[in-house]
Amino acid sequence: MQLTLNIFILLILNVGKGNKMKYNKLTIFLKYLWYLLKASNGKGHGIHSPFVFSFIKEVLNKKNEGVWATKIENYRNQLFSNKQTIAILDLGAGATQQTHKIKKVAQIAKGALKSKKYSRLLNRMVAYFKPNAVLEMGTSLGITTCYLAQAMPNVKLVTMEGAPEVADIARSTFQNLGYTNIQLVVGNFDQNLPLYLNEIDQVGLVFIDGNHSYAPTMDYFNQLLSKSNQDAIFIFDDIHWSVEMESAWKEIKNDKRVSVTVDLFYIGIVFLKKENKQKENFIIRF
Repeated sequence: MQLTLNIFILLILNVGKGNKMKYNKLTIFLKYLWYLLKASNGKGHGIHSPFVFSFIKEVLNKKNEGVWATKIENYRNQLFSNKQTIAILDLGAGATQQTHKIKKVAQIAKGALKSKKYSRLLNRMVAYFKPNAVLEMGTSLGITTCYLAQAMPNVKLVTMEGAPEVADIARSTFQNLGYTNIQLVVGNFDQNLPLYLNEIDQVGLVFIDGNHSYAPTMDYFNQLLSKSNQDAIFIFDDIHWSVEMESAWKEIKNDKRVSVTVDLFYIGIVFLKKENKQKENFIIRF
């Protein structure tokens, strides 16, 4: 048994080694199995941090249903069957120059939209923590944006999308679902994030789902920290997507300004709470 476990650990540590781009499906599957082996059971057992225990009980394990959620999911299904093709400006990970890719809306929806499970979690996080501002870096087709916007309808949500053609589809999503508290900013994050930070007093909750590379991720993290207090919350998407994203996540966890991190495999959550005198990094099954 121990020999089998050791071999599995070696597989996890070495599979995909040297890759800068996205891990293949086998690699992600093996890493997910390793995550399940290491993760707490998701019920809060053995969690001694009162803050994290409350987060598990009041946010992770809650359910949020309603007519609004059904409407969003029905629209997601429409996007899944949308055969319209668009030429997308690629500014994401691995894009060294401006290039366009021809894709169907359905293809984008199936490959880029955050699942219902995680979209609802983001909604619950906004509703529970009630941040003073909400920023999404990576609008895609706007489904997750609507989940975020629904949680605090009286707070303006700013969402950034690099590809103008994708942003056009997102605008239609907002209009068709009736969300009016969304400000869509189109263009490169490198230019738009500093402008956003100049316009706000403090960072609230930020969902970072854009350029999945080490250098941009760390740059966004440090820029956001410059306008953050202990109430700020950062949510990083696809932290086990590639070697670069895992390197960025490791560095973020070790940053002395971070007090608590929660690894849910597909997303990583960062809290700056100063009341946690000892840094704590949790891996929790979700």
